[in-house]
Amino acid sequence: MKSIQRYCNYGDLKNCCFAAFIVVLSGCASLLPHSKEDVRTPWNSYAEARALFDSIIVYSTTTEQLKALGVNAQTTPNVAILSHADLLRKITAGSSLDIRLLDTELQSCLMENKTCVAYELEQKHLERKRFGNFWLDFLNFHRRVDITGWQFDAIVVVKHGRVIYKLWSGKPNIQELQEERNPLGPLQGLGGSLLRR
Repeated sequence: MKSIQRYCNYGDLKNCCFAAFIVVLSGCASLLPHSKEDVRTPWNSYAEARALFDSIIVYSTTTEQLKALGVNAQTTPNVAILSHADLLRKITAGSSLDIRLLDTELQSCLMENKTCVAYELEQKHLERKRFGNFWLDFLNFHRRVDITGWQFDAIVVVKHGRVIYKLWSGKPNIQELQEERNPLGPLQGLGGSLLRR
């Protein structure tokens, strides 16, 4: 800012504008958007979610104990109750798995769902940060997004008030880079929209 004042004091309009332009450009990277995506649950990290899951003991943990741990579809955000068909699809995951090879208690839950309740816990924390040249990003020529975070998913099946099955999957350390290049910048895709008219 002192250099701008120096140029402007001498009345040199060109140098004054150029110095101001350089200062503005140097701060442009901070103008790029930054976003965060949180699937809200009581667990603030991957480690917390995993610790909760590990504390659930098959054939021992009761429905009341699950509620005390925070697995309660009525009060805990983003805890889903799965239907019979949803549970079957998630356990087999599109494979040709014969359900007769599964635990007998789980088989009975998959065959008829009247005495069983299945809960699905989904927790995700993602941060998206755009970086690089502000003007190339702003004009849609070159956009780069750094994605970091973690994800934890679990299924807990309860029969007659007691856990009979649990399954989990997760990504403790998500690191992705999304990059998009458009040689025509803001005009990219304009031809298609004009043709549709």
